[in-house]
Amino acid sequence: MSTKGMQLGVYSFGDRHPDPVTGEQVSVADALAQSLERIRLADQLGLGFYGLGEHHLPQYSISNPGTVLAAAAGVTERITLSSAVTVLSTEDPVRVYQQFTTLDQLSRGRAELLAGRGSFTESFPLFGASLEDYDELYEEKLALLLRLDREDPITWSGKFRAPLENAHVHPRPYGEHLRISVGTGGNPESSIRAGLLGLPVVYAIIGGEPERFAPLVDLYRRAGEAGGQRPEDLHVTMSAIGLIARNSQDAKNAFYPYWLETMKYGAKARGWSVPSRADYDAWTEGATSIFAGSPQEVAERLISVGGLVDADRYAMQMDWAGVPHKLVMEAIELLGTEVKPLVDAALGSGR
Repeated sequence: MSTKGMQLGVYSFGDRHPDPVTGEQVSVADALAQSLERIRLADQLGLGFYGLGEHHLPQYSISNPGTVLAAAAGVTERITLSSAVTVLSTEDPVRVYQQFTTLDQLSRGRAELLAGRGSFTESFPLFGASLEDYDELYEEKLALLLRLDREDPITWSGKFRAPLENAHVHPRPYGEHLRISVGTGGNPESSIRAGLLGLPVVYAIIGGEPERFAPLVDLYRRAGEAGGQRPEDLHVTMSAIGLIARNSQDAKNAFYPYWLETMKYGAKARGWSVPSRADYDAWTEGATSIFAGSPQEVAERLISVGGLVDADRYAMQMDWAGVPHKLVMEAIELLGTEVKPLVDAALGSGR
């Protein structure tokens, strides 16, 4: 058994795609209300983490995770409330730091700012940023964000925003520091950067067997060691897409049309080929790549991968392309009542 344990959690983009089965589309107001219901349930069940992503497209209800998380702070007591991710490249680090320290104060220390480049780029033209500066924007803004957390007052100058001269940024975090994590889809440089800086890392896994991320986790920890970071500060979150139902085949069948809708969207936007149902069945067999199945099946997979990489946290995304609210609520219930006890027994309950 792991001595540190592994927390379980949920993340979401607030999907509100037109339902591929019924053709109906949930309104933004209803999608946000459903998000709050899900977060409240996850908190009641003792899950450790709930993350909300940032998108600026009509099929998603959340463009400002901090606002929705602030509402969630009022209906929860213990769960960590995080972005998943905040597209830091197109944010003002000062303002986003204030948003999340405000959330940290509201929730009495439960806020997490998960900073990433974002897998979608619609925020760049929206906020006047150039994709030609993709890497440089992120590097400068992450460096400023970390200094804001460590220095008060701060004097700073850079390329992409006005300088700061002996500036105080308020509010300060509830504790000594705001929890700032780095999100990555598998870029080795991102793992190295997070390790050298001693920042928690979150791996966004939306396809393929999660075991392929084990070398990246090892790279992250080796970079942390090389950077003189304490091993206990090198915190790893893994993620998975899927759905949990009491019957394994029910979960696989229910998730399929929504997964397929996302694959069709990706094929159109990014030139993917649309996988077949046979591909899907292979990837969900034993929850190999897509964690759709029974509580026992999903728990075994979480234990296997979590134990392999010694993960601190594993988060499930179960509302892909607008899986109906009832099914998502049932899946969260099973994650907390049936999957969590199995994972806790094998790996411990996490920190």
